[in-house]
Amino acid sequence: MKKTKTELIDAFIIEPNVISDSRGWFVETYSAQKFSDLGIGPVFVQDNHSMSKTSGVLRGLHFQLDPAAQTKIVRCTKGKILDVIVDLRKGSPTYKKWLKIELSEDNFKQLYIPQGFAHGFLTLVDDVEIQYKVDCLYSKDHDRSIRFDDPEIGVDWGITNPILSKKDLDAPLLKDSDCNFIYKGDMK
Repeated sequence: MKKTKTELIDAFIIEPNVISDSRGWFVETYSAQKFSDLGIGPVFVQDNHSMSKTSGVLRGLHFQLDPAAQTKIVRCTKGKILDVIVDLRKGSPTYKKWLKIELSEDNFKQLYIPQGFAHGFLTLVDDVEIQYKVDCLYSKDHDRSIRFDDPEIGVDWGITNPILSKKDLDAPLLKDSDCNFIYKGDMK
């Protein structure tokens, strides 16, 4: 398993070892011991699985407020997505900066998203499934989102008319949200 830093502080890419032969492949996507050896410390308490039927579905940008903020590890198990994260921690050197990465069933990459980040993804093909681990249970009272097209953030999604939920259509701009994340220093 390999951990690669990104340009956003505390966010990184995890690339598991893939063992393949003429029959197919095997991959270990999570190991508490291997994650600990890589310096990945949270205990994950919930797994989520999401399916989108068509290309052009955009889900995000989502997060949970403190004290129910979530660390996530996201992977695409069917199809292909453009995964996007935004650092929302006031005081962070990468505050309001964003990162996008393609995750697919073929590249096996996983994105580690620390607490204090918003997360969203765009489906690039039909019939997409993603799975992700979180270190804090879902809390409806802390569930929030911001506009995917917030001009203050400026994510380049590569699409002008995505398929959105009512929640994402009605999401506020960051400046109008009650986002309460504060940067506490590099977690390494």
